[in-house]
Amino acid sequence: MKSHYRVVVIGGGVVGASVLYHLAREGWSDVCLIERSVLTAGSSWHAAGGFHALNADPNIAGLQAYTIDLLSEIEKESGQSVGMHMTGGMTLAGTPDRWEWLQAAYRTFQSIGIEDVHLITPEEAGELCPIMSTHGILGGMWAEREGYIDTTGTVHAYAGAAKKRGAQVIEHNRVLELNQTAEGWEVVTEKGTITCEHVVNAAGLWAKQVGRMAGIELPVSPLNHHYLITDTIPEIAALEKEMPLVVDLEGFTYMRQDQKGLLLGIYEIDHQHWMMDGAPWEYGFELQQEDPDRIENELTLGFQRYPVLQEAGIKSWVNGAFTFSPDGNPLVGPVRGKPGYWCACAVMAGFLQGGGVGKSLAEWIVHGEPEADVFGMDVARYGDFAENKEFIRQTTGQFYTRRFVMTYPNEQLPAGRPLKMAP
Repeated sequence: MKSHYRVVVIGGGVVGASVLYHLAREGWSDVCLIERSVLTAGSSWHAAGGFHALNADPNIAGLQAYTIDLLSEIEKESGQSVGMHMTGGMTLAGTPDRWEWLQAAYRTFQSIGIEDVHLITPEEAGELCPIMSTHGILGGMWAEREGYIDTTGTVHAYAGAAKKRGAQVIEHNRVLELNQTAEGWEVVTEKGTITCEHVVNAAGLWAKQVGRMAGIELPVSPLNHHYLITDTIPEIAALEKEMPLVVDLEGFTYMRQDQKGLLLGIYEIDHQHWMMDGAPWEYGFELQQEDPDRIENELTLGFQRYPVLQEAGIKSWVNGAFTFSPDGNPLVGPVRGKPGYWCACAVMAGFLQGGGVGKSLAEWIVHGEPEADVFGMDVARYGDFAENKEFIRQTTGQFYTRRFVMTYPNEQLPAGRPLKMAP
């Protein structure tokens, strides 16, 4: 470990590894990533790993499309498999308003050049996913470039490709404190002190603590998220090709194949915060106890949508934490009043958006601005008002609960009000 780097990235998840890779790709090889444990020892290892085209913000959708393209590139460059399953995917509409919204989203995708997307009928949806009940479905949107990846392999692919371009990855080395200097930052770690011009907070579940080391109160909070994996299901084992990724917005579930079984993920209405001040430093490869009672209503909808679940055994439950911002979008960019301190936090869809976040932040650091319009991700959208813990609790919980709820233009939501008002 050297004593000086141009950039130090703190955090060994998919976002930190992507930032490191993109900095090296911009020609800055004098950069390092510091991880307190090992790569993926946070949210990355237990993420479901799905990727899809749909996002309400077309700029973010464009960055997601970039990430999907990038995955095969880093696999080739690093020699590390990302376990790509390009199964295709569909988003289902079960109300007239949702169906209208999907049709509008389809036209938006066409206008920004995202191809291989088209609208489908309920009958077509049933043919594409034979184990699914089409009861209550009005239509859907099919995207060819959707599926899932191996999350651990993907993080190692980003890191491996970065190392081939000269970057360094330092594991088992916790950052203890950050001190601002005239030249940049002093990063005090368990293995010694490093100086750098720029420090990037990509610490995921530990972003809160790494922010506080620099006197910054970031509006982030971890929330628990459930999914289950079944044993082998005969109807799935008998299929000739892999099932698509399916997002059932009215049912609050997403589904994909897992080996010869099924993975069902749930955005529960009755949300649950976890460790709002950041995860314990020794936490890493643990999970929380599953809580089926809390997600009973969503489970019932899932079991109705996929009737094969009613006879299937459950192989494993995952109830693990991911970090969220008040509006669900990442916190990316420079922090005002802290020259050289950058954020890449609250990227709850890290495997879907991590490539775009890493690209944009690296361009911002190296060239002074990102190529894409990342206004929706800029950390500067939150001021001092967002340091209020009750505001963070209410707004992150509201976003999580409404993850699959239909939204409307100019809708005013109750959480966090009336904290900041017009004069």
